[in-house]
Amino acid sequence: MHRITLQLPPQNDFFSSLLELSATAIILVHNHPSGDPTPSQADIQMTRAIVDIAGPLGISVHDHIIVGKNGHASLKGLKLM
Repeated sequence: MHRITLQLPPQNDFFSSLLELSATAIILVHNHPSGDPTPSQADIQMTRAIVDIAGPLGISVHDHIIVGKNGHASLKGLKLM
C-alpha cells in the first residue's frame, strides 16, 4: 500500500501519481482543523469531481473520510458519493 499526502494538488499531478502507482482504488482522507468532521459543500464537490475523473481511468474511489476532533465522517456512509 502506498500513501500519498497532498494539499489540494493540481488534478494532473494527483492523477498522474495514481497512474504511476497503477492504483485501481483509493480512499480519500483529510482532517478538518476546526474539529468538526461534517463534510463541507467544497468537500462534496471535490469528491464528486475526483470520482468523475477517476472512473474512466479505472480507479475506484471507495470513500472520502473526514477526521475531526471527536470522530470522523464518511461521505460514503452519509450517501454523499
